Amino acid sequence: MQIQWYPGHMAKARRMLEENLKLIDVVVELVDARAPLATRNPDFDALFSQKSRVILLNKSDLASAEQTKKWIEYYKAQNINAIAFVSTSSAKRKAAVSLIEAAAADKVAKMKEKGVIKTVRAMVVGIPNVGKSTFINRIAGETKAKVGDKPGVTKGKQWVKVSPYLELMDTPGLLWPKLENEALAKHLAYIGSINDDIMDAERLAADMLCELMAICPGALKERYKKIEDGMAAHELLEAVARSRGFILQGGVMDTERAARIVLDEFRAGRIAKITLESPDKEY
Repeated sequence: MQIQWYPGHMAKARRMLEENLKLIDVVVELVDARAPLATRNPDFDALFSQKSRVILLNKSDLASAEQTKKWIEYYKAQNINAIAFVSTSSAKRKAAVSLIEAAAADKVAKMKEKGVIKTVRAMVVGIPNVGKSTFINRIAGETKAKVGDKPGVTKGKQWVKVSPYLELMDTPGLLWPKLENEALAKHLAYIGSINDDIMDAERLAADMLCELMAICPGALKERYKKIEDGMAAHELLEAVARSRGFILQGGVMDTERAARIVLDEFRAGRIAKITLESPDKEY
């Protein structure tokens, strides 16, 4: 399954990031805790190499807690502090603010020596649909950034004042020019970071079921009773259709409807708390 998606607004978004870097003290990168590798734009390492950076593993309530801890340690080994986060909950708001402030502490201290109380400016970045705007709204305490279920809702930069001395810049989601790693590209599609309208939903859902059988076979079979060990991809999707009674005239399985259900239930965390990637594996 080849996925290439880099519309014109992506190039424009990248230029906007580059032009605004001089205003920024800290880069706050959001990744999806279910796919921490696939949802990190590989261009960011070079783009933000001269900036203090922190990573928030967002949607961690939908991911494996054990794997999330492994990823936090992985980032720490690269001298990047990270925390698990859930943008729809206020539980980690203070921890996120502290993480950002700690990353800018040296700059703040140097300015204080000169008698200046510095306002920390942080740029919030990530791929489409990773939860940047929801994160900003959670940190700011009100709806200031545009939020939507589909990738690409934020169209341009937005500054949000969190406190007298902390401001966040929301930015459009940014993919890279070509998704060359097929496994990681699929992971992006599974979690909804690539628009479903350009995907073959049935093939995508069938491939995802194969992966989930390797990660959490028990949870998958519990959710869809007709699934059995050793099934091929198309058989797994047909088993989902049988499990839910999605049968068309003539006894044909409605695999199109089954595919939509599987993708929706995975994205909502109804199958299990799943992390598709591990820092211990090569992809």
